[in-house]
Amino acid sequence: MFPTYNEAENVEAIVRAALPHLASTGIDHRVLVVDDGSPDGTGDLADRLAAEIEAVHVLHRPRKEGIGPAYLAGFAHAMANGADLLLEMDADFSHDPADLPRLIEAADRADLVLGSRYVPGGGVTDWGLGRRLISRGGSLYARILLGVPIHDLTGGFKCFRREVLERLDLKSVGTDGYGFQIEMTYRAIRAGFRVEEVPIVFRDRRVGASKMSARIALEAFLKVPVLRFRVR
Repeated sequence: MFPTYNEAENVEAIVRAALPHLASTGIDHRVLVVDDGSPDGTGDLADRLAAEIEAVHVLHRPRKEGIGPAYLAGFAHAMANGADLLLEMDADFSHDPADLPRLIEAADRADLVLGSRYVPGGGVTDWGLGRRLISRGGSLYARILLGVPIHDLTGGFKCFRREVLERLDLKSVGTDGYGFQIEMTYRAIRAGFRVEEVPIVFRDRRVGASKMSARIALEAFLKVPVLRFRVR
């Protein structure tokens, strides 16, 4: 599942790159592009791919509402169409499509699999010191406040088993960006699901502008303490 907003330069390439790796697993698979009304024509490009490739589907949303609502809409759509495993990843090649089979394989023994930058074998390339500190510091901050043994709580490369999303109260999820990723993993842990981190190497986007902002980072910082008391 790829959430997109103004990813016309990436969407076709990432979808075509992901498909052979998904096919290599031998399981039935679909690629879902969730587009938030991109004015650069991302949604139109995705539609053309869907017309060409049976395994590609597109969910159009009328406007940009953030990555959290986009993923929740995508989860609902995928589960309504029978998905048993639901994977989320960035559409800008920050996450390597070649890692998809490893996350899927790990889902045989875990309910939620996290592509982790901060376990042995994982890492980050192409980032400056400031962004590295924000990302790693955010994960450490959330790990300490929430009291969970997860090293990469802010990452967005994940594989959920269907029953995880069915059990969680998704309508009450109230965070976006980093905060959304933290909240979903924390909810899964609190619900008693098995979570495993698989090492990945994260790379900066190939082209286009980052969607990361100070508002998203600040939201995560402020809402993490609230999760400790709101999520039971």
